[in-house]
Amino acid sequence: MTKKIIVIDEGTTSTRTMLFSADGTPLGSAQREFKQYYPAAGLVEHDAAEIWTATLACTRAMIDKAGGADKIAAIGITNQRETVVFWDRVTGEPLARAIVWQDRRTAADCAALKDAGHEAIVQEKSGLLLDPYFSGSKIGWALKNWPQLREAGDRLAVGTIESYLVFRLTGGAHVSDATNASRTQLMDINGAGGWDAELCELLGVPIALLPEIVGCTEPVGTTDPALFGGAIPICGMAGDQQAATIGQACLSPGQTKATFGTGAFILSASGTTRPHSANRLLATILVQEGDTRSYALEGSVFVAGSLIKWLRDGFGLLANAGESEGLARSVADNGGVYLVPALTGLGAPHWRPDALAAISGLSFASGKAHVARAALEAQAYQAHDLKSAFAADGVDWADLRIDGGMAANDWMAQDLADILNLTVERPEFVESTALGAAMLAATGAGLYPDLASAAKAMRGRATRFTPALGAQKRKTRLAGWQSALAKVLS
Repeated sequence: MTKKIIVIDEGTTSTRTMLFSADGTPLGSAQREFKQYYPAAGLVEHDAAEIWTATLACTRAMIDKAGGADKIAAIGITNQRETVVFWDRVTGEPLARAIVWQDRRTAADCAALKDAGHEAIVQEKSGLLLDPYFSGSKIGWALKNWPQLREAGDRLAVGTIESYLVFRLTGGAHVSDATNASRTQLMDINGAGGWDAELCELLGVPIALLPEIVGCTEPVGTTDPALFGGAIPICGMAGDQQAATIGQACLSPGQTKATFGTGAFILSASGTTRPHSANRLLATILVQEGDTRSYALEGSVFVAGSLIKWLRDGFGLLANAGESEGLARSVADNGGVYLVPALTGLGAPHWRPDALAAISGLSFASGKAHVARAALEAQAYQAHDLKSAFAADGVDWADLRIDGGMAANDWMAQDLADILNLTVERPEFVESTALGAAMLAATGAGLYPDLASAAKAMRGRATRFTPALGAQKRKTRLAGWQSALAKVLS
């Protein structure tokens, strides 16, 4: 019998372990939620010990389902990016709560660095902008403000979630894959790569605390046999958005993945040449196989699925999220109604945290169907703005492959194709993040000769949406959006 693959998928609110066959067929899943801690406004923390306990329980359940550790070819790990863990190198126990990617406690520190003129060198080396979203400033803050970390001395280890899990799973391997390392703001993603002394000094992080950077498809160790009744190789790792891009088989330049969840994360593969953005997009490592590093350009939309949730829970406009599709279909057009969903400001490419949401074009002829349709249309308009920014940075989209909760909406998927004038694909198996980690693990275990082969064999079927909107109607709709957006940005 062909051995199976275990994927540990560490999200922001839950731990999940999935079992896959070697051809990418999902065979089972176990999931546990964990607590979110909010010590004060803008602060978000996790208990890494709770994450570890949940990981063990979920992984043991899937190993049992497979018939034992000897039936598993490899483990792959994918995780919430930028969240940092602090632990004891001897015991493996956390020394403080993990600081989550959503945490904004270092906003003033990042603003001060930006005002001092440091953002240009940070962007050139790391591909990222100065923002508390990323790990480096969080680590620097913790070292200054949590005395137990300083008191730990040489026993202190630091890393992102996958780094912590590998340490615990193997009993001591301190590594981080290149995609997660590229989100810390401490790695030079150019040339040979590696932790950068200048960036580490700027953010107050001693390099000695950091893990070894490894590739995404290489064996990094085996699990402690006592954990699962046998040693299992750990052979594949990537941050969640990179893993989703891989799971969608977006590996060639121009192939683009969009995850429509609470917000929307869009990554476009750019090949082995690192992209440079003049439009405040992010350059990041997509995957590293051996010595070959591939890059992506990334843009984030703050509000996607959360807009529909707001129309349901905050406005009472929808009985359930699925109702939006039927309402959108019930009217011939938007009736001149446009909704700019700046409920938490505007993300890329505008970067206006002060912007406020607006609904324009209302009249007595407007009904809730027009507002619901305008909300769905806004997803395509925001994606179009990003597509223009990507193209201006030299990374145009060849197609768009979508996943996430909102991607189940057929009307929205077709509207994306119409407004972007691109073919849009939605996979039948929508858990692209876990599938991408399975592809990495399968490659690392030697089940496939390279990642491209694994992606081709494991991705499965997809539904295609092709453009069906005339050029003039597309132009008219986009002009209406630009007019509505201009009022919000003024």
